[in-house]
Amino acid sequence: MSTIFLFIGAPEIFVIMLIVVMVFGADKIPDIARGLGKGMRQVKDATNDIKREINDTSKEHNLDTNIAKDINKEIRSVKDNIDDFTGPIKRNR
Repeated sequence: MSTIFLFIGAPEIFVIMLIVVMVFGADKIPDIARGLGKGMRQVKDATNDIKREINDTSKEHNLDTNIAKDINKEIRSVKDNIDDFTGPIKRNR
């Protein structure tokens, strides 16, 4: 059984790595990985800043921050109603 990472097996990962080495060369791969790491860190920091700003703004204006909980509750309710309606017509997974 091959390792599955985002629906990609070990042979596919090996081929991708081989192509990367052929295109960029072995000496450039650490620089590329470092750049990707910095980019991902910047995206994570920006996302956290946006979340923090939204939370701070909602607290300043006394807004309800439980909107996600309410939406999830409604989604579960609709899902339960659909499950009750379909009954024995469910597919096996």
